[in-house]
Amino acid sequence: MTKARDAQLATQLCNGLAHLSQAEGSVSPPDLLDPLLSYLALLGKWNRVYNLTAIQDPGDMVSQHMLDSLAVLPFIKSPKVLDVGTGAGLPGIPLALARPDCEFTLLDSNAKKTRFVTQAVAELRLANVTVIQSRVEDFTPAERFTTVVSRAFASINDMLNRCGHLITADGVILAMKGRTPDQELVELQDAGLKFQLDGVYPLTVPGLDAQRHVAVLQPINPPDP
Repeated sequence: MTKARDAQLATQLCNGLAHLSQAEGSVSPPDLLDPLLSYLALLGKWNRVYNLTAIQDPGDMVSQHMLDSLAVLPFIKSPKVLDVGTGAGLPGIPLALARPDCEFTLLDSNAKKTRFVTQAVAELRLANVTVIQSRVEDFTPAERFTTVVSRAFASINDMLNRCGHLITADGVILAMKGRTPDQELVELQDAGLKFQLDGVYPLTVPGLDAQRHVAVLQPINPPDP
């Protein structure tokens, strides 16, 4: 990319971070700008060879990946966060950069993607991130998580069925969605799972002209040991 394009991306990201900071009070633009730009450059470089994400344009990556990931930040409950189906490290890496006080585990079954995420974590010197290659059904951590988040699951029911054993009794499951998942919420009521819906909240993503929501769910009873 040219220096002019680099500067344009930096301005776009800086403006987006400032907007999130004003809206949520939880993002610090000066601290995040440089590491997010480094992550963006690394993602673009690897994506040309390994096809990590369908989004190719760096400007679209800023809005649809970086800022979209950070929009869920106010709902993160510390101290232990699991990003299920992290793919290229989304939303886990932007969130880990924004919340160095939390321990993040980034989980994916795809070896190609976990290799990239491992490299990104090393280059960004993220001491609060662990990368695991595993199917979520086979993942048995020593401790459960206070937050389980994902952008990748097909349905809320599927996420609860496959991730419910990973959440603490007082934890939250965050299912990131586009439009309001009305049909999924109907199916959730019919499923009889041991989780309750706290709410479905709109997310404002700077520069993105599309709906974004997060469904927040909590265990009704502690998961079985």
